[in-house]
Amino acid sequence: MTQQELAKAKNPDIRNSLVAMKRAAEMARRIALQTNTAIVLVKDGKTVRIPAEQLRQMDGENRTEAGCGN
Repeated sequence: MTQQELAKAKNPDIRNSLVAMKRAAEMARRIALQTNTAIVLVKDGKTVRIPAEQLRQMDGENRTEAGCGN
């Protein structure tokens, strides 16, 4: 389903599912950083493993772009 289709869904659980998935993804990233483990996701139909160190680098880049850098 697209974001637009989710927003139009009659069932409130379906409408809120995207927010819940984003929240779960963020929690998975935090846990991976805390435990120094990788996360695994599917991007463009391919399985991708992102090690904790790469997550840290990506997080640092995002903070810098947002004006929150060190």
